[in-house]
Amino acid sequence: MPTYILYQYAPSLPAAIAATVCFGLLTTSHAIHYCAQRTWFFTPFIIGGIFETAGYIGRIINSTQTPNWTTAPYIMQSLLLLVAPSLFAASIYMILARIIRLTDGDTRSVLPAHWITRVFVVGDVLAFLAQAGGGGLLAKSNSPTTIQTANRIIIAGLGIQVVFFAAFILVSAVFHQRMRYHPTRRARRTRVPWNGLLWVLYLTNGLVLGRSVFRVVWLYVFDGAVMALVMLVLLVWHPSRLRGVRRDYVRGQGGGKKRRRRRKRREEVDVRGVWV
Repeated sequence: MPTYILYQYAPSLPAAIAATVCFGLLTTSHAIHYCAQRTWFFTPFIIGGIFETAGYIGRIINSTQTPNWTTAPYIMQSLLLLVAPSLFAASIYMILARIIRLTDGDTRSVLPAHWITRVFVVGDVLAFLAQAGGGGLLAKSNSPTTIQTANRIIIAGLGIQVVFFAAFILVSAVFHQRMRYHPTRRARRTRVPWNGLLWVLYLTNGLVLGRSVFRVVWLYVFDGAVMALVMLVLLVWHPSRLRGVRRDYVRGQGGGKKRRRRRKRREEVDVRGVWV
């Protein structure tokens, strides 16, 4: 039986070390914000950063073994680098839901805030499971047929991810455009730069989307560099300013059903013509 070669190239030790240091520093910086600001909803993002760091540690180990690579580090780097972006995406979805709560913008959104989290995170979980399953099968495969099946499963997972990313960008754009022309009272009064955070969502989601379309796990420019840029952007524009939005949102809904109906009628505007 022919021997299956784990890598079709020689992993670069300097590149793997640089990626590990980069993701280690970014993840540590995010963890400091996470603990200091108590942004617990950002937990998947922190886990994704840990996965990226650990994945490149596996790449370092393999790069010192060329050409006699062992399977354990290969499986570690293959799986962790494959699924980490799905965890980044889950946090990005939650940020939009919190922006909608912050601005009291359910009437401007295609989906209410609570449904955005449910729908897109479920899609993200499906993509995560498909990619993890395909990656695990690929890591331990030793026949062309099994490799082909594993690649198809991974491609299916990436396809699910791309569809939900595209839908998320559309939902974000519709909400953003409606809020530009018909902002809610709370959106006008809040000091939180929700408009800027929406642009950050476009950028980070677009980067993850591009990675899903063009991903080749051994090309650092399409995987490591892009994911590092996602972490850097969300470190500079950290969503910690959205901390406590759920609590404030619930408090703002008080006053009984009649008050809520009166306020909703005052806030209701015709936004059907604003869709892009």
